[in-house]
Amino acid sequence: MRTMTDYLVLTLDVNDLDRQTEFWTAALSYEVAGGVGQYRALTDPSGRLPKLLLQTVDEAKGAKNRLHLDLHVPDIEAEAARLESVGATRVERFDEFGISWVLMTDPEGNEFCVCPA
Repeated sequence: MRTMTDYLVLTLDVNDLDRQTEFWTAALSYEVAGGVGQYRALTDPSGRLPKLLLQTVDEAKGAKNRLHLDLHVPDIEAEAARLESVGATRVERFDEFGISWVLMTDPEGNEFCVCPA
């Protein structure tokens, strides 16, 4: 039976492949599955979650991401603090419709959110 991780790969353009690999493996508790040239593949050790492909590009990030990751966790403040310790930047906390979450950026400014599980 096919699962989401059999066919879903999220690709993130980056400038510093090594630094972004270090950040995203720590942020997601993923492992490096391999890489070639300007690409690095990261996978969930359990095999249940989507793969993340980091792709080196020359141009810098220019505007808000059209696609971003939402990390759903039991304690958003604890997780936001942990992510800051591995290189993320806390941007803003949002409270809407009775739900709170934290907008953060990775070391290159790519947005992602830390949301309640």
